[in-house]
Amino acid sequence: MTSVSSAALSNAMRYQQMRMQADLVKATKESSTGKVADVGLALGGRTAQSVTFSRDLDRLNVIIDSNGLVAARLSSTQTSLSQLSSVAQSFLSSLTTATSGDSSDSLTQSTGKTTIQQLGSILNTSVNGEYLFAGTNTDVKPINDFTAAGSPAKAAFDASFVSHFGFTPTDPAATNITAAQMDDYITNDVAPQFLGSGWQTNWSNATDQQIVSRIALNETTPTSTSANSDGIRKLAMAAAMVSTLMTSNISQAAKDTIIGRSQSLVGEALSGIGQVQSETGIVQKRVSDASDRMKTQVDLFERHILDLEAVDPAEAATRVANLTQHIETSFALTARLQQLSLLKYLT
Repeated sequence: MTSVSSAALSNAMRYQQMRMQADLVKATKESSTGKVADVGLALGGRTAQSVTFSRDLDRLNVIIDSNGLVAARLSSTQTSLSQLSSVAQSFLSSLTTATSGDSSDSLTQSTGKTTIQQLGSILNTSVNGEYLFAGTNTDVKPINDFTAAGSPAKAAFDASFVSHFGFTPTDPAATNITAAQMDDYITNDVAPQFLGSGWQTNWSNATDQQIVSRIALNETTPTSTSANSDGIRKLAMAAAMVSTLMTSNISQAAKDTIIGRSQSLVGEALSGIGQVQSETGIVQKRVSDASDRMKTQVDLFERHILDLEAVDPAEAATRVANLTQHIETSFALTARLQQLSLLKYLT
């Protein structure tokens, strides 16, 4: 009785439907992805090989994505360095004009102030919330504002003048400062504030250490620059001297010394900034080449994985269509079977 009852037939159909629905899910996944639904079941002992390829592929893709961010940071750094170079070149032109006597002290002083403001603005550039010239301190502004009220750098500069000469630059006694005395002041009192420990005490919050990024599985490289580079320090030193001292009461001979020393510093700054641009360009090329090599490796791994896990798309689509048709037929038969009863037969 059990083997021929409508309930037994109905239950058998429902069981078969569950199996076909599970097979349909698997076939649909294979048809849409082009790969086997269950790697372990399909590959058996070769599953470890597929897992290894997939792991290496993921590592390569992560580094390629990281290199994209590194490339963006380096490109922004190059743009900022170009802006610094333009600012320094413009400042040097102003100093050259001042040397020939074709520019007033106030105009030269104004150019120095503009230069130091532009310097701070460029060096405090950030990309994606990270400061480009901060070294490893990417969350801290690398340069303090020299022109801001209460600036430690400006206070230290003014104090060094008073300490060396015994009076302020606006004091009438400043007219007696000789060229030799001004040169001695610049060498022994001003230079240490920029080229020595005073730079990181009053000016810079950046670190000398650079960000080191992994640009390939077996290759790392520094991928940032720092506001502590010599070229930047020398440009800041020249701009600070001109912006602070050119409209004071110091003698014309002392002012000529400031202009001469500043010209020399800006020339060296341009050379230093150019060197940093060159080094950054080399790193950009290394990152680009590493990404290109890894993309080739990614293509190779993807082909190997496809060889292991690929399914015939036509066969997978056919299985989906057949299973769908069988399930629909099964539903129809089940519905018909559920309508059968002994009472209905007798009546």
